[in-house]
Amino acid sequence: MTISRICQREVELAEADESVQAAAQRMGARSVGTLIVVNAKQEPIGILTDRDLATRVVGQGKDPVRTLVRDVMTPQPKTVTEKTPIEDALARMRALGVRRLPVVGPDKRLIGIISLDDILSMLAEEFRQVGRLLDSTSPRSLAQD
Repeated sequence: MTISRICQREVELAEADESVQAAAQRMGARSVGTLIVVNAKQEPIGILTDRDLATRVVGQGKDPVRTLVRDVMTPQPKTVTEKTPIEDALARMRALGVRRLPVVGPDKRLIGIISLDDILSMLAEEFRQVGRLLDSTSPRSLAQD
């Protein structure tokens, strides 16, 4: 199973030269904790998370109006493609210690985002389906028929 099955296609963006206050306001208005920073070619060049805002802006006493996204984002994010197996994306997240990865096309342009929550939700549903199958074929359920 590949990332294309579960990645989110609608991604909230930020510009590298906007203030972190504007980015934080967008996060709040759209109820997201992550913005992907892209260049003019729509290639991911950074990720800005609510944790980045807390630790790199508030925690360091920076002025959110004067601080730019480029100064506090995580630059050069690792990415995956739609064809990346889910297991590989999960392994990459674990190795990098991240919860989200941008999804790019063959041209390296942003086409989505995959999160640990997306993967866990998919796995939970798979386990529910296996559980229902096991219940329906167990000797106890067959004896009741």
